[in-house]
Amino acid sequence: MSFNTPYSILELATVSQGEKPADAFHKALDLAQKAESWGYHRFWLAEHHNMKSIASSATSVLIGRIAGGTKTLRVGSGGIMLPNHSPLIVSEQFGTLGALYPGRIDLGLGRAPGTDQTTAHAIRSDRMQSVYRFPDEVNQIQQYFSTENASASVRATVAEGVDVPLYILGSSTDSAHVAAKNGLPYAFASHFAPGQLMEALQIYYNNFQPSAQLQEPYTIACINVIAAETNEEAERISTSLIKMMLGVMTNNIDYMQPPTEMTPDLKELAMNPAFQKMLKYAFIGDKEHVKNNTREFLKATQVNELMVVSHIYDHNDRLKSYQSFAEIMQELESVKV
Repeated sequence: MSFNTPYSILELATVSQGEKPADAFHKALDLAQKAESWGYHRFWLAEHHNMKSIASSATSVLIGRIAGGTKTLRVGSGGIMLPNHSPLIVSEQFGTLGALYPGRIDLGLGRAPGTDQTTAHAIRSDRMQSVYRFPDEVNQIQQYFSTENASASVRATVAEGVDVPLYILGSSTDSAHVAAKNGLPYAFASHFAPGQLMEALQIYYNNFQPSAQLQEPYTIACINVIAAETNEEAERISTSLIKMMLGVMTNNIDYMQPPTEMTPDLKELAMNPAFQKMLKYAFIGDKEHVKNNTREFLKATQVNELMVVSHIYDHNDRLKSYQSFAEIMQELESVKV
């Protein structure tokens, strides 16, 4: 079999040590422009807050910047954490983006906070009530985008009739039910929460109900990729990812650190069961190694699309990794495997 699988990018606008958020914004745009020429399908930005290493907190603003600096690439949210926001405001923001960049804007919606609980409370004090209302608030956004809402007392006039497809994001099985019931595409965060990927996909496929947006199930899975000239170089570059994940797990988040040699301590850390569990789908190595892992992942999951995130300190190394992955996907498409 061969794979004709669209491949996309999840971007966090990561801030490296010694740099400012503005540097991350410039690099994100440069990556998006090059990704467009390499055949990437979409470029999504993730919402996070109170993390000095991640600058994509004003997600819709950054989406506008990326869309304005590219021509054909689909640009969207991976995702907007809906309990942090008013459905009306989200509809107005993305309706505006959809009008400015017709046929190129995606609205991915999740229910996680994208931050710690204290910050989540500061963003929206009633967010826990909104978490429970997530399915209803998704429906509310759909209503704001519909032309039928023209007769409603509350309208998002800039969104009515604008083509902005919705996607449901998830890292557990809960969101699979919402995506299936609403007949929406489903994107799973297997790059950091791989444990329930297969079960969530099965729930989604088994319960999918066709909708005006989507007649058949459509799935996206996210993986980590660090591709380099050699396995040794990829391993060295991956030490930045290991340090980053340690910061996440110990709640001591720092700027993206430069890579070092793979010391015995770092190797032991990478082999820790908690690390292994979280980074099950981290494909790190030379082109052939990453290609083999990607091929097996596609065979096992049968997802419709792959989304890649690459936590790499050096911008040029990151560009090389994404270019190499694009070549891998093109080779998997053209060759029987």
